[in-house]
Amino acid sequence: MKHIARSSLIIAFFFGIDKVLGLVRQILIAHEFGLTHKIDVFNAANNIPDLLSALISGGALGVALIPVLSEYLKKKGRPAAWELFARILNLAFLFTAGLSVLIMAFANPLVTYIIAPGFSPSQQILTIELMRLDLIAILIFSISGLVMAGLQANQHFTLPAMAPALYNIGQIFGITILAPHTGFSLGSITFPSLGLGIHGLVYGVILGASLHLLIQIPGLIHYQFVWVPVINLRDSGVRKVLYLMGPRVATMFFVQIFFITRDNLASHLGEGAITALNYGWFIMQVPETLIGSALAIVLLPTLAEFFAKGEQGAYQETINTAIKTLLALTIPIAVLLAIGLRPMVWVLGFDQAGTDMVVWVTRFYLLGLTSHTLLELASRSFYAKQDALTPLLAAFLNAIGYIFFAILFSRLWQQNGIALANSLSFTLEALLLLFLLNRKFPGILKTGDTIPRAGIGTIISGGVVFTLLRILPIGKSSPILSASITGGILIIGALIALPFVHKEIKILIHL
Repeated sequence: MKHIARSSLIIAFFFGIDKVLGLVRQILIAHEFGLTHKIDVFNAANNIPDLLSALISGGALGVALIPVLSEYLKKKGRPAAWELFARILNLAFLFTAGLSVLIMAFANPLVTYIIAPGFSPSQQILTIELMRLDLIAILIFSISGLVMAGLQANQHFTLPAMAPALYNIGQIFGITILAPHTGFSLGSITFPSLGLGIHGLVYGVILGASLHLLIQIPGLIHYQFVWVPVINLRDSGVRKVLYLMGPRVATMFFVQIFFITRDNLASHLGEGAITALNYGWFIMQVPETLIGSALAIVLLPTLAEFFAKGEQGAYQETINTAIKTLLALTIPIAVLLAIGLRPMVWVLGFDQAGTDMVVWVTRFYLLGLTSHTLLELASRSFYAKQDALTPLLAAFLNAIGYIFFAILFSRLWQQNGIALANSLSFTLEALLLLFLLNRKFPGILKTGDTIPRAGIGTIISGGVVFTLLRILPIGKSSPILSASITGGILIIGALIALPFVHKEIKILIHL
């Protein structure tokens, strides 16, 4: 198997482990806190820290850094690349620390007027406490997120792909050991609990962030990274990264507006609305991460190398193949998951109303699954050729559109409208970026018969799954057994759809 396909599968495998652990984490949280105001507060408190992380460590700076590091590795060698990496790492940590202090100081007005104006005063106070604690984890991520970018630029993907799973393990420790007021039993063994409640979840996040960093340290040692305590803003490499980072920071800010707007509006919709939206987003992100993120992460350094060497034909062909692969995989998955979703949600242990809320929110998110994966690819295609302004413009238009649609749709369909606004606005952004790419590189959007074949396979496999779910006594089983049977039915549906999209998978393997 070729490098891209092999690396994509490696990342998808470890992302799959991460998503399984993430599902375990969400089930444990659901059984401990349910759809209550406490977990709403926890989710809302993550907004500003997550924004800071996306702008600096794992998001904006990481994506801006990879193309420049790839260029340094190609033209100047690894020692020069690591020296540049150290300068950026130091700058990112100091900048994150400074912003964290400011956020701590202004946490009260941020929560009261921006994040959760619909919360009661006591809920806002708890949100402020949790948000300040979350900033400790973000300081760790300011290092760990860039380490991921540094290793990926060296075409090493295994340890960065393992890191999110370790992050989830830390959070699972928080929900099982730190948060509950009663002990945690595993067979005949009972583990004590510290009874920290919702604060225990945040301490688990801090532990997970530490593990996220530590698992990647061997990679730095293997590639002979040596830390140096310098920054030097006059360095040409640093200036180039910052030049790319500026538009990327603004782009990620507009992306994060989605979460801030979502929770702001949902805080007025009653208990559980924020958490239901969070669960729906998490479920949609499972296939999006395994397919879209995995492929886009692997392609970024490769596309950057193609463009740096002037191999525009290879650049164009690679993007076209990836587009067809994403269409072929995500269209059936979105439909099959929407059909078989309800038995899977039963394991969360919610009542009928809570289950309905999560199911329908997730279905509206799944309308945008294909678009989210295509956006991962399209935006990185622009960054690979060191164009950060075009994704910035698209993200700005997306943010404006999302705010408009979310306000309008939330009044009509409450939390379902917020999820629908996300799918619609991100679809429009993906289409815009792909249209602009196709103008520069004609032929990128030539998908041939991929969509018709994927559509036919989806109709047939969806019909089989729908029929099996109706005739089998799934609702009479325990939630875990019902979810397991449904998972098996979904696998059958995927196998039925597979012959219709085997052409794209075969091309990907040989990419």
